[in-house]
Amino acid sequence: MNLVSVGFFLGIVGLTLIVTYIAAKRTSSASDFYTAGGGLKGWQNGFAIAGDYLSAAAFLGVSGAIALTGFDGFFFSVGYVVANLVLLYVIAEPMRNLGRYTLADMLTARFNEKRIRGVAATGTIIIVILYMIAQLVGAGALIKLLFGIEYWVAVLIVGVMMTTYVLFGGMTATSWVQIIKAGLLLFGTGLLATLVLMKFDFSLVKMFDTISSDHGDKFLVPGMKYSSSIDSVSMMMALVLGTSGLPHILMRFFTVKDAKTARASISWTTWITAIFFSLTIFLGFGAMHFVGLDKIIAESKAGNTAAPLLAEFLGGDVLMSFICAVAFATILAVVSGLVLTGASAISHDIYGEIIKNGKLTEKQQVLAARTGSISIAIVSIILALFAQSLNVSFLVSFAFCIGASANLPVILYTIYWKKFNSTGAVTAMVTGLVSCLVLGAMGPNVWSPVEGAAIFVGNPLVPLAVPAIITIPLGFIAGYLGSVLSTNKVSQAEADRIYKEIRVKANTGVSVSDISH
Repeated sequence: MNLVSVGFFLGIVGLTLIVTYIAAKRTSSASDFYTAGGGLKGWQNGFAIAGDYLSAAAFLGVSGAIALTGFDGFFFSVGYVVANLVLLYVIAEPMRNLGRYTLADMLTARFNEKRIRGVAATGTIIIVILYMIAQLVGAGALIKLLFGIEYWVAVLIVGVMMTTYVLFGGMTATSWVQIIKAGLLLFGTGLLATLVLMKFDFSLVKMFDTISSDHGDKFLVPGMKYSSSIDSVSMMMALVLGTSGLPHILMRFFTVKDAKTARASISWTTWITAIFFSLTIFLGFGAMHFVGLDKIIAESKAGNTAAPLLAEFLGGDVLMSFICAVAFATILAVVSGLVLTGASAISHDIYGEIIKNGKLTEKQQVLAARTGSISIAIVSIILALFAQSLNVSFLVSFAFCIGASANLPVILYTIYWKKFNSTGAVTAMVTGLVSCLVLGAMGPNVWSPVEGAAIFVGNPLVPLAVPAIITIPLGFIAGYLGSVLSTNKVSQAEADRIYKEIRVKANTGVSVSDISH
């Protein structure tokens, strides 16, 4: 066991626990627990949203993908950054003005029906669990690699820590853990990128020429991984549009005081993610050249250890230990945000609003929120324990696919389509969710003729790794057909009144009833 690694890990854990202790003193109401009382500044929320983006899949996965597949690995980076523009110009302001704690709150601002809240909460829980399994498996493998402890012990350690952050500190603690993690990640990737560039005399031309001459031009052009243009487009659609439907990202717009601050948050996020993903180019190509593809693949077939191995080459055990500790902080921060999002769906949407009809005292709301946090954490930990031997990296892209197919159509229709109704909302969410799960279960991530390449051995019925190019249109079409064919229609006058109020509130944050008074 490396004492330097232990020191870095204990330092990060200690810092985050101090943050949680301070935050716990400020977390007494449901608003404090779910949204940090709406008191985060634009830059703070921007760093926190960036922290949600920059998961282990982004840090370890993207740099590894670039090392193994060159330009095609950079597709992920482009998708993540462009996704911010959709959030900035289409989603951020209406979401902040219409919502309270969750996505379901925003939808029920127009359609005050329990079935809509129930379906939205179910989708949120499924997305959260898919995302969390991938993160917990990655955390378990990372700790097992560094400290030599059993996988199940490593997963339990991460599970207990993430639950501690949420249970006591709520959104305030989770946000500051994300902010600290985002800062550490930017510093770590910036340091590695600088050291790589130093090896090439700080010349981009020299770096690309070296890669081209030593490894071939194929790494600098598209086509190594995504030989099918349809597969490439489908993946990009999931990444660009899916972010606007991820519940743990949307929940962050409720942590600021107004729509202007929500827009400022995304501006900060865009710059942070653009800088970070630009740096992953140097990490990926640096690992490819200095570490070597054979060694990277020997450690991880998916290339997830490319960044730590590059750190070991450039700075020895000390730098590798620091990068691994940052990766661990990355996982802890992301899973904490996911636990909080899942807890909000269970405790606020299902228990508080559906079962108890919103009739809970402030104390009961906080107790329900903490109970929900423990519940979602236990389920995720159990599933992660059984997923140790599976390649679960695809689950993150599936979460994006569900967000784009089930949530985004409903969000856009709710805000911008006058004739949209509650039947259309339920139809869109159910269709988007079910189509993603069914087509995904028949795809190459689950079935492969090569043993060990997927969960099951066999030929996939659907050739798309991420079926977003099919499921996103299905979600929009289902929402349209459900609305126009529905027999459950309110009077035209009532529908016009509700839509008018939604449009006014979405753009100003003030309801029509407030204006009339």
